Amino acid sequence: MKAIQVSGEGLVWADFDRPQCGPGELRIQVVASAINRADLLQRNGGYPPPPGASPIMGLECAGTVTEIGEGVSSFAIGDEVCALLAGGGYAEEVVVPAGQVLPVPKGVSCVDAAALPEVFATAYLNLYMEADLAPTERVIVHAGASGVGTAALQMLKHSNNPSFVTVGNQAKLDQCIALGADGGSIRHEGSFLAAAQAWAENGVDVILDPVGGQYLMDNLTALGLGGRLVLIGLMSGAVTEVNLGLLMMKRARVVGSTLRARPIGEKALVMDGLKRDVWPKIEAGLIEPIIEARFPIEQTADAHALMAGNDTVGKILLTV
Repeated sequence: MKAIQVSGEGLVWADFDRPQCGPGELRIQVVASAINRADLLQRNGGYPPPPGASPIMGLECAGTVTEIGEGVSSFAIGDEVCALLAGGGYAEEVVVPAGQVLPVPKGVSCVDAAALPEVFATAYLNLYMEADLAPTERVIVHAGASGVGTAALQMLKHSNNPSFVTVGNQAKLDQCIALGADGGSIRHEGSFLAAAQAWAENGVDVILDPVGGQYLMDNLTALGLGGRLVLIGLMSGAVTEVNLGLLMMKRARVVGSTLRARPIGEKALVMDGLKRDVWPKIEAGLIEPIIEARFPIEQTADAHALMAGNDTVGKILLTV
């Protein structure tokens, strides 16, 4: 099979060993994958795959089942599916545990379904499982125009949770509000804290943060009593100072969370939650994958450059 591989500072679409399909696994003929910021980190050596995972980039894909491993009864040859991956999505074929695979929702094309698994699983895991979000609780979503952000905003709208975003410009803020956000702040205009405090006078309940570093103290200040900060990325750095007294007085929790290296069983629980709680809303047209652009997989370098420019809203797809 062919796959995208790092060659010097470039990317090449070249032959790669075909993975074996073992017990509990499915082989998928890939029709599309999608870019995540973690792919850019992996390409530059900053985010190696977990032990045993494919060295190929790509944390999600969609396509057709072509082989079924021993013990798998929930899928059939020819099914259109999308999958959450630990790696391997930038390829013609991928092998993945069946618990990380879901049927393509009705009304969504197989190509566009590649925009669903990673970002919706990340948002669902961290909002509803890690933060234990309850209806009507208020949420700040940093990087609201990102893939995870656009997924989170749509889910929050339908779970009755008001949301506030931080974004890079007014156009992104307008798009986030159209997706369900109640308000927001543009990061180039200064700290979000004053605007967030005006929006939630008693503090916010949950913050979903892929930024880290420079946002930590403003995040803790913005939290209300019993608030939860879920840290899912370190775009502004991994080291900063913290006022532990603020944590204690607010009885706040700071949760560090990653998805990629979790055991298969934990990922399967997240996917089960998506199928139960989110897939029906997608099929009803209430939630949709937000897609900025589609590139042939041979143009992966151009797609990476587009994401690195930070001007996108939602997902960038790679079609095979």
